[in-house]
Amino acid sequence: MYDVSARSPQEIFTSHGKALESEDLDAIAANFAENAMLVTPRGVRVGREGIREGFAELFADLPRARWDLKVQTFAGDFLFLEWSAAGSGHNHAAHGVDVFIFRDGLIQAQTFHYTLAPTS
Repeated sequence: MYDVSARSPQEIFTSHGKALESEDLDAIAANFAENAMLVTPRGVRVGREGIREGFAELFADLPRARWDLKVQTFAGDFLFLEWSAAGSGHNHAAHGVDVFIFRDGLIQAQTFHYTLAPTS
């Protein structure tokens, strides 16, 4: 059996990205620790159920999005990420910024903020 705690931050982020692209809320939540925190302008979500809720909101804002990762800076157990996305609906995110904290093969905390704008 695969020891999830041995995953590097880069491996965790790769898994998270695949789950994000497929909008698989269970797979997204599985990359987070059981007591992980997701901090956004909409509030703080705690635990895997909170993670699912937070990402469900993101997918509602940007359904079937095409993600464009602009900057990925790993520093030990941290990742700083800048991105944009175009949803299949009427919105896009012009400027997204995330910070991840990794430990024991899982995401322990993530912040994200994006500016939602109508697609012209």
